[in-house]
Order: sequence, then structure tokens, then C-alpha cells
Amino acid sequence: DDAMFYMMKFKERFEKEYSNHEAYLATFYSNLAIAYADKDDFQQALAYDQKAYDIRKRVLGTYSKDMAITYISLAEDYLQFNRNDEAKECIIKAEEICKNSNLKSKIAIRINTLKTTENELIKVLEEKKIIYNKTEYDNFLILEKVKNIENMQEFKEGYFTIQDISAGQTAKILNPQPGENVLDACSAPGGKTTYMAELMKNNGKIEAWDIHEHRTKLVEKNAKRLGINIIDTKVKDATVYDENLNEKYDKILLDVPCLGIGVIKRKPDIKWQRKKEDVEEITKIQKQILNNCSKYLKKGGNIVYSTCSILCAENEKIIQGFLEKNENFEIVENTEICIFPDMEKDGFFICKMHKKWLILQVCYKHITFIL
Repeated sequence: DDAMFYMMKFKERFEKEYSNHEAYLATFYSNLAIAYADKDDFQQALAYDQKAYDIRKRVLGTYSKDMAITYISLAEDYLQFNRNDEAKECIIKAEEICKNSNLKSKIAIRINTLKTTENELIKVLEEKKIIYNKTEYDNFLILEKVKNIENMQEFKEGYFTIQDISAGQTAKILNPQPGENVLDACSAPGGKTTYMAELMKNNGKIEAWDIHEHRTKLVEKNAKRLGINIIDTKVKDATVYDENLNEKYDKILLDVPCLGIGVIKRKPDIKWQRKKEDVEEITKIQKQILNNCSKYLKKGGNIVYSTCSILCAENEKIIQGFLEKNENFEIVENTEICIFPDMEKDGFFICKMHKKWLILQVCYKHITFIL
């Protein structure tokens, strides 16, 4: 009764203050509906429940997915315990995810440090009167109001490539070094593969796989344009285990197939194409690739698992399940990252894991120590 009294007392003020945060209002109306239902006033309960439904349908729309809905649910839980500040933060985050997924993508370019420097490329852009913005990420610029970028002579000569900032961070976090033997098991069209080659200063070896030959040709085409010659492409299915490759690679990048929920602003058809049963199907493939390729990593090596999705089922749950079955792997500190889509970046998940040198179980008085 007390809760009902205060909710109605501040109803008008609440509606006014949060008129720009409709999803927050939806949660408020849901709680009013519950309160009226508890008092057996089902007519009012249904009225407020309908208000909440209408708002959520309008604000979240068909593109509301796992993370946005999770934040809404968290907000509802917080409100039940009068933790209003936390609830508000969750609602704002949910709105950000949904709104940013509908933004028009900006063009990000990655500077090819094998051929030029940031300052040299910026000078060219200024001469061509192309508006650019620097970013906090090494070797990446955001271009404004530019058309037919692939027709620029500098693009054709490989001074830069078009790549989303989030996608580029997969290679950056893996941090391949000159002279290393690296596997990119899901490489096409080659943006991350070529970035790794640039980070390696075109010194070492990268094996780049894809299940389709025409897609491996895209990797080769990109590498040639950028002046890279350490990439060896192969038509190979990462879901099929190959025992001959055990402990062959120093580092491995797995940018696995996914539902693409983080790139809706680039591929808006995803909103209508994805179905609930797709999650089970794609996670089966993701698990297979991670389980197989983890065996190809040398002891002491690192492996990056990434997706352009923000669904927990494709990301954190895959990592959690893998680590539970593979005690010789551990997450490298501060390298499990979920990037939400915004004005400049796509949504992405990245996690780097380290393969330990030794798992030694020591049993003493019924206690097991893992060293």
C-alpha cells in the first residue's frame, strides 16, 4: 500500500522528468500494473500494462535483442528494491544499444603503417579536403561525408584500408609479433588478417582459412594491395578437427561466424532475419571452432575469440563453457571486452585466453591443487 501511494503521488512528476527516457517509463508503468493487480484492480492493471507494452514496442522495436532486454530486466529488479539510480543506468544503456543500432555507419579507415604514417595520410586527406577525426585507437581515423573512397588513389595503392575500429581491436589485442606463426581460422575478407600482418611488420607467417575459395581470394587481393606477402590462404573448415595441426601456432585469431547483432546499423536486414532458434545453431558452430583450434595453439601461446555480436549466448557463455572443460586455459587480465555499438564503432565481443605451460594436479589429504 505504501509503495502504491508513493508511486501514484509522484506519477506526474515521474512522467515529466523521464519523458525522454520512455523505456524507464515503461518499467514504471509495469510496476504500477503489478501494484494494481495485487489490489485486484485488474482494469487499471491492464491499462498500465498496455502503456508499458506500447512504449517498449515503440522504443525497442524489432531490433531489441539480448543485451537491451537484459538491461530492462535488470532495471525492473533494481526498482523492486528501490535502487532507482542503478535502474535508471540500465534503462539508459538499453536505449543506447537500441538507438545506436539504428545509426548510419561512419567510415573508419586503418592506416597501413607498412607504407605510410598517420601524419602523412592526414596531409593527403587535408589536401583533398576530406574531413577526418582522430580516434583514441592507434592507426584509425574516422572520415566524414566521403564518397567513393575505394576510388581514391591512396586506397588503390594500399596506404589505408576500410575497417571498423572494433573489428581492428581483435588483432590489436592478440598482439602478434614479428617472426611468429599465426593462424586466422575465419579470415575472409581479410581485414583482421592484414592488420595482424602490419602489426608483425610483414615478418613471420599467417595462415588464413575460409571454407570458400572465392573468399580466400578476397584475402589475397587485400594483402596484395597492402603490400603484404606473409599470408598463406587455405580453403579449410575450422569446424573439422585436424590432429596434424596440434600445437603448431604461436597465436590464433578466431573471429567466428555469428548472428551479427553488433552490426545491425550496417546490415539492418538482420532485424527481421534472425530467429530464436538461430542462437542454438550458431553457438554449436562457435563451440566447435574454439574447441578444435585451441588444440592447435602452442603452450604459452594466446588465442583470441571474437564475434560482431553482443549476445551473451555467443560470447561470455561460450568462453565460460570452454574454460570449465579446459583448465589449461585462462583469460588474460583486462582482455575480455564487450563493445556496444555507438556513433563510431560496431558492437563486438573480444576475449584473449592464454594456454598454460603445465597443469599439475597435486593431491594432499583429499585436497587437489592445480599449479
